[in-house]
Amino acid sequence: MDNFYVLLNRMKVIERWSLMRRTTKENLMEHSAQVALLGQALALIKNKKFGGNVNVDRVAALALYHDTAEVISGDLPTPIKYFNSDMIGAYKEIEDSVLDKFIEVAPDFAKDEYAGYLRPDEDSEEYKIMKIADKLSAFIKCTEERATGNHEFDTSYGRLEKTLNSLKEEHPELKYFLENYMQGFGEPTDLI
Repeated sequence: MDNFYVLLNRMKVIERWSLMRRTTKENLMEHSAQVALLGQALALIKNKKFGGNVNVDRVAALALYHDTAEVISGDLPTPIKYFNSDMIGAYKEIEDSVLDKFIEVAPDFAKDEYAGYLRPDEDSEEYKIMKIADKLSAFIKCTEERATGNHEFDTSYGRLEKTLNSLKEEHPELKYFLENYMQGFGEPTDLI
C-alpha cells in the first residue's frame, strides 16, 4: 500500500452501483460526503427535537471513513456481498484485512484516531446513526434515479424503503427526516 492520504484520495475513483444502469454516476467520496451530511442532520434532529446527546461531529467523521475498505476491495454489489453466509464472512475478512493495512500505514501521530474511525465502536449511538444515514443515502439515490424514469432502481428502492420504515419507531430522528425532508429529493430545486 501507498501513502495513507493518497489511498483515501482514491475514494473518488471507486464507482458505486456498478450493476445498475444509472442516470447519474456516484463515487465513493461523494457517497461518503452525503452520508456525513445526512448523519449530521439525523444527529442534530435527535439532539434538538428528541432530547438526544449524540456527538454530531463524530457521526460525520465516522461517515467519511465508513467505506474506506472499498478503496481496495471496490464497491461489491449488495446481491453479491450478501449472497450467503460464506460470502458475507469472506467479504468481512477482506474488509478487515484492508482496514488493518490502512491503520498500519496511517501516520504514527494519528494512528489511534484513524483506527477509531476505521474500526469504530459499533454499539455507539454515533455509529448506529451513521449506518442509518448510509441506508438513507442509498434510498435517496434510488429516489432520484426513479424520478428520472429509471426503473432499474425499483427493487433497491422497495428494499430500502422497507428497511428504513422498520427503523422509524426506534429512531424518531429518521421518521422526522423522512416526513419533513424526503419529499424534495428527486424533484427540481429552485433556490430563488
